[in-house]
Amino acid sequence: MTCQEIARHLADLHPEMSQPQIAQLCLLVLRTSCNEPLGDPVAVAKAARAASFRLDAATDQHAAMTAELEAIFGDGPVRFSADQIWTLLRAVKVQSQLLELYAGTPAMA
Repeated sequence: MTCQEIARHLADLHPEMSQPQIAQLCLLVLRTSCNEPLGDPVAVAKAARAASFRLDAATDQHAAMTAELEAIFGDGPVRFSADQIWTLLRAVKVQSQLLELYAGTPAMA
């Protein structure tokens, strides 16, 4: 199946999604299913569900991490406690997971 065929199938599955959202989902489907054949619509739908789940999980983690960082730094300059440093390290890890989701290669070792 070509990228255009996958995108067309995803648009049929999700008519509520915009073209950029379809392109994003298509990229994630191709990245996450590189070892699985996408020759039929059932395989594309399965890969799309898996990619959507991973994206939703990463988005939720990102939102939680953003809220936590805003709580730490909302008052201006601060001295870092050990807990705040761990929060910063988790934020970097979450960002690297999002990057890995799109790039397909580990951003951090």
